Amino acid sequence: MKNTLRSLGLGRLALTFWHQPVGRIRDSIRHGGPWEERRTERGRREMEAAAHTLPIPPTAAGPAVEMHLLTGRRFWYQTAFCLWTFARHADRPLAPVIYDDGSLTGEFRAPLARLFPAVRFVTLAETAARLEEHLPATRFPALRERWLNYPNIRKLTDPHLGRSGWKLVLDSDLLFFHRPGFLLDWLATPDRPLHAVDCEESYGYSRGLMERLAGAPIPPLVNVGLCGLRSEALDWTELEAWCAELIAREKTSYYLEQALVAMLVARAQPCAVAPAADYVTLPGLPEARDCRAVMHHYVAHSKRWYFQRNWRRVLGPGPSPAGPT
Repeated sequence: MKNTLRSLGLGRLALTFWHQPVGRIRDSIRHGGPWEERRTERGRREMEAAAHTLPIPPTAAGPAVEMHLLTGRRFWYQTAFCLWTFARHADRPLAPVIYDDGSLTGEFRAPLARLFPAVRFVTLAETAARLEEHLPATRFPALRERWLNYPNIRKLTDPHLGRSGWKLVLDSDLLFFHRPGFLLDWLATPDRPLHAVDCEESYGYSRGLMERLAGAPIPPLVNVGLCGLRSEALDWTELEAWCAELIAREKTSYYLEQALVAMLVARAQPCAVAPAADYVTLPGLPEARDCRAVMHHYVAHSKRWYFQRNWRRVLGPGPSPAGPT
């Protein structure tokens, strides 16, 4: 069927009646099938409800740790659990900086502010004003188009644009199970870029093109679930040129932001690389069940462990409810 549709030049029909249905079936299988998907969604709703009642972290000593996250209505509760588990195991006060994607109303800010009184919310209006000042669309059309249509690029632009100093930017779908000593050490004396390690290389663009633009060998397996960069070191004119040429030659990709960061850190070797055994991207069995690592980043099909089981595990001692197998 696929070959017939292609020979007739009916690419859109092939996409609709072949690629998308087959993709959905494959995704469902990876997520455990329809029954497990229903359990995962039920666990997700229960996690969101639980975020409203997380206990305030105990008062901790030492200077506050600043961490940067982009969030909104769909992900605020994941942000809460990420920061809460970090605070619990780091035993340090937190001063999170949270960038509103435009949907973080007072209803969802309130539980975050209750947990972290030192939190600072950066409104979408503030971000838009900074974009107009430092990244005008007339000079940076590629980056501005991606900012509008590709939310991941905001993890790069929003914390760093027009600012200075080192910043650690985290994804929200992280849970911490033990003391994050590697991150605390970097935050105390940052002197080089930091990134996590991916489960497989996901840049969305050919290595040859990336290396030609960056002028340096691209390091393997860069993952930006944890990403530490120095704001004033980012050359936005160069990033605009990279972005435009990557898209012109090899189209848009979900992994564009990760590709850009990989190109940035290619020039900054050696980097601070989070130990893959302790800061795990896409945990699988037995680690997804045992949680011996410092941190899990729940991408792709590992979200069934995240939503069904492990957010419950971090709430306190005692056995966790049965999880996926």
